[in-house]
Amino acid sequence: MTTLHEIEGAISDLSSNELARFRVWFEDFDATLWDKQFEYDAKTGNLDTFSDKAVTDFKAGRFKEL
Repeated sequence: MTTLHEIEGAISDLSSNELARFRVWFEDFDATLWDKQFEYDAKTGNLDTFSDKAVTDFKAGRFKEL
């Protein structure tokens, strides 16, 4: 198994072009993981407390127009 230290070293050794390609890849990779976690949290009710509070605050007039 590769350690974080080894990964950091490998990234440090990338050329500018390779680093730019890695950034694009990692941004997509990270966004996909975030989306999966968000979907899981939504399906399992982990976000219900936040949405309930938002609705309550909105109904009570505690919001700002954007």
